[in-house]
Formats: sequence, structure tokens, C-alpha cells
Amino acid sequence: MTTTRPFVELRGIVKRFAGVLANDHVDMTVQPGEIHALLGENGAGKSTLMQILYGLYDADEGEIRVDGKPVAIREPGDAIRLGIGMVHQEFMLVRPMSVVENVVLGLKQGRGGLVDLAGAAEKLSAISRAHGLAVDPQARIEDIPIGVQQRVEILKLLYRDARLLILDEPTAVLTPLEKETLFGTLRSLRAEGRSIIIVTHKLHEIMAIADRVTVMRSGRVADTLAVGQTSERDLARRMVGRDVVLRVTRQPARPGPVVLDVDAISLRDGMGRPKLSDVSLEVRAGEILGIAGVEGNGQSELAETLLGLRAVGAGRIAVEGRDITDAAPAARRNAGIGFIPADRRGTGSLTALPIADNAILGDHGNYTAWGGMFLDRGAIAERARRIIGHFDVRTPGLSFEAGKLSGGNLQKLILGREVLREPRLLVVEQPTRGLDVGAVEAVWQALLQARDNGCAILMISAELEEIVNLSDRIAVLFEGRVAGILDAETATMERLSLLMAGSLAAQPPASLEPGMIEPGRLHA
Repeated sequence: MTTTRPFVELRGIVKRFAGVLANDHVDMTVQPGEIHALLGENGAGKSTLMQILYGLYDADEGEIRVDGKPVAIREPGDAIRLGIGMVHQEFMLVRPMSVVENVVLGLKQGRGGLVDLAGAAEKLSAISRAHGLAVDPQARIEDIPIGVQQRVEILKLLYRDARLLILDEPTAVLTPLEKETLFGTLRSLRAEGRSIIIVTHKLHEIMAIADRVTVMRSGRVADTLAVGQTSERDLARRMVGRDVVLRVTRQPARPGPVVLDVDAISLRDGMGRPKLSDVSLEVRAGEILGIAGVEGNGQSELAETLLGLRAVGAGRIAVEGRDITDAAPAARRNAGIGFIPADRRGTGSLTALPIADNAILGDHGNYTAWGGMFLDRGAIAERARRIIGHFDVRTPGLSFEAGKLSGGNLQKLILGREVLREPRLLVVEQPTRGLDVGAVEAVWQALLQARDNGCAILMISAELEEIVNLSDRIAVLFEGRVAGILDAETATMERLSLLMAGSLAAQPPASLEPGMIEPGRLHA
């Protein structure tokens, strides 16, 4: 990392939303050839600050300098012209279009108003080879895994010769191998003199990849320091303003009767391609069955099938002995199924409605007055306040639109809504994606408490540490099939990785030590 003039300087940035001070006179610098981590709790102001730098928001006060000169960034086009690009946590890709079409989208056209796609594909291939971002320029976005879609987003920025890449939670959708590949790419970009800002909650990743870290708390910069001068525990304390105990104690499971029985279900997509093939699983009361697998191997399709969002082509699904294979989603919720989806905005909430209304989605029949003629606003407000208090949802008030919450706060609202319903079966997708360390601790405790109270939990997570730490048993999906089911106490990372890759040469499992478990620590 060089010590020349900063490439980007943010000076005294202030941003308010509806009376809430999101950024409070924030100062931050990014050097050429530096990987700079931006750390903070949900609602600390990180994403707002980066959206100002990328031109999605205007600052109320303050100044941005690029190469030492004051600049006006009113829209993303201004940022791109200045060499600043951003990869959002929720990708901005046109799914029916090809990779190369997405990369050149919005660029000036060539002669006759046409884009030279062949030339663009050749240039794109050269960039992808140079930076270890293997991707087929002709592949359609809808046909490639989520991890490859992220590569496309990065390639869009490199194609435009971005000098600063802003990555919002870049590893949230990646497998361990994909994460290491991404880190290798970021190191090569740093060696070229490019700058990278990583917005993240993952302390161990900051320690592994970043040069410096800026910690935000309550809209302000709490500290900026070299990574070599700190530790995971120190960063956690700086982030939340208190010491954080990064561990939860898991009591031995006491499994009860079978709650969920999935018997040989199969599913094809709209094009007739198999997504699930002969999948059989069962989950008992008082246990967590973790579903592991590389993204795109049928995990989301399994969750949607259990909730009735997709119709199975064959097989049977039963809850507590009752056949629900053909039941509607509402009937499944009435049968005691709760759902925490991966898509918190598109599936898990109605973003235009206030927080109070989102707190009772799917359960509004229990919050009525006058014989069901009107909603009981008092009871709804009380329910929402209970969720907000118990799960630390940061919001200005109950009437605040759910869609204006940060991703992490919206996830906590959905989690609280579903857990407090006390379902017989809870289907969870990516429960802690985008959450800070304090919130992860709270979510883990909530899931373990629900399990100890007798709830059957099927948990899908891209975080292997989460799967290993919380699960009692682990099922691995590969190409829509169950590659293996392991007891968590005898699972190893090596065996899980082999199963996730579809290998049949897995070695006999070694024991894991049960009991005390720590976020950020993978059992070996």
C-alpha cells in the first residue's frame, strides 16, 4: 500500500432522513492501492455513506475530493466517470440478457448505433483472465450461479476501468472456495494500484484481506486504524461500544417426534430442467437440520417447495403426519410452518407498508377487533414493539416504511415476526446474511432457543460456520440431490466440502467437539 495523496477523501459528510441523522460529519480517506474495510452495526451509516460516494444520494453537507480536487457526484454516471464503481449486495443485472450485454449496458454505442458485442466479449475475456474472474461472456445471467453473477458485477467495473471498487457485503453469497478466489482477485487489483472499499460485518475477513479499517457507530466514525494494530475482538468492541462475547452455548439436542417428512420429492423449472431429484429428509421437534451446498444446487427450490411457492412434480411432503403436498401457502402457515426467506424485500416483506403492518404479515387474522371487521391497531403496535425490542430493530418508529430499513434491520424484523409466532416448523434461509456480529449473536440465540422449545428447524445457509455451529444434523445438496446427511458432531469441513463438490471419495468423518461454539471459527 502506498502513502501518496489519497485517491478519495470524504470530508464532513452529513446526511439526514426524516429527521434521522444517518451520517454525522463523517471523514474518511482511501489511498491508491489500498483495501479499506468499512465496518459497523446495521444502521451505523455505512451504506448511506457509500451511496453518497456513488451518487445515489446527495449529501446535505460536506465535500468529496478525488485526486485532491473537489468533485460533484450527483448520480452514478458522475462516479463512474471519476473512476468509482460499486457492486451492491443485491446485484443490478438484467437476468434475461447475456454477460457481455450486461457489461456493456449503458455504454456509448458504436457506429450506426450498434454495439460491437464480439469485440466487447473479446475484451471482457481478456480482463477476466487477467484477474481470475472466469466467466462465459455469452452465458445468460439467469443461467449462472450467484457467485458468478458477482464476478460479472466486478467485471462491469473493470471494463469501465474503475480505480475504486466499492463492494457491499461481497462474500455474503459465496462459498469458501469462491471467497478465497475473490480475495485473490482483490489482492491482484490492489497490486495494480486500484483501491477497494469492502463494506462488511465479517471481522475475520477484515483481518484476512484489509489494510485499514474505518469503524462507524451511530452515524459517526468511531476509529480508523491499520488492521495490523487490531484484532477481531477489539474491532467488535469498537463497533458496538462494548465487549462482545463471540460465542453461544448449545445444549445437546433432545429430538422429539418427526415434524417434517419429505419423501422423494422432485421438481423441474419452467424450462423442464431438474432442480430437485428424489429428495428425502425429515426434521424432528427440537432439532436443527442444516442444509449445506454450493449456491444454486436446489436449496432455494427446496425452501420454496416446502412453503408451497413451487409445485412438486413427484413425492410427498407431510407436517406432523398431515399431507400438505398440494396445500396452499396459507394452509401451510396454518399448519404451523414459519418462513424466513433469503429474499427479505421481495418475499419476506411488503416494503411500502409500515413496520407495524409487516410485523403481522401472514398472521393478521389474529389482530382484529369488532368481530374481524377492523384491525386492532393497539395489539399490532404492541406486537411490533415486542419484535423491535427483542431483536434490536433500529427504526425511527412503527410507521416507518419497512423498505427504508437497512437490510440487516429488515431481516431482524422478519426473524422476530416468525420466531415469536412459535411455529411447529421453521424454514430459514440465510438467517444472518448482512447482519453485524452483535445481531448474529442474537439471531443464533433465538434459533437455538426456538429449537430448545421444541421447534423443528430446517436452516439453509451459505455460511458453513453457521451450518456447523448451529445444526444437529447436516444434509448436503448437490445438483438437486441429497449427497449425504451427517451428524454435526461427526462432520468435518473436509467431508462437507467433498460432498458439496459431488465427490464420492469422502473420508470417514472425524469427531467435532460439541458444546461451546464460536461465530467465525470453523471446526476442522
